[in-house]
Amino acid sequence: MTNLEAKVQIPVRRMVLFVLVFILLIAIGIMGFFYSQSFDPYIQRVFALNRNIERGQEIFAINCAGCHGVYGTGYVGPSLEHLSDRKSDLQIIRQVIDGTTPPMPQFQPKPQDMADLLGYLKRL
Repeated sequence: MTNLEAKVQIPVRRMVLFVLVFILLIAIGIMGFFYSQSFDPYIQRVFALNRNIERGQEIFAINCAGCHGVYGTGYVGPSLEHLSDRKSDLQIIRQVIDGTTPPMPQFQPKPQDMADLLGYLKRL
């Protein structure tokens, strides 16, 4: 190995190490975010409650049907059919309470209302 080859290998190794550490830190950050979200007391309460699908349908009709359609097939807002195939329970709850996709408004339903709504949304 020539002196020039040795000088080139050191920066390449450092760059590879830097990229691997950077990817690891990003992965840890993402895992930490989802880990902390799942221990939110509100979310834990929602998960602990029994779900009343019929009541969830009533809550949906009052609060959601205006944008998502009476049957959740979409209107102004997107279709919610097969929502649980695309989003986890945690993601559905976060979407409802945070309104993370504009123009979706934020809601802060009582834990039982959220549990019932979640049960209904999973049936669409």
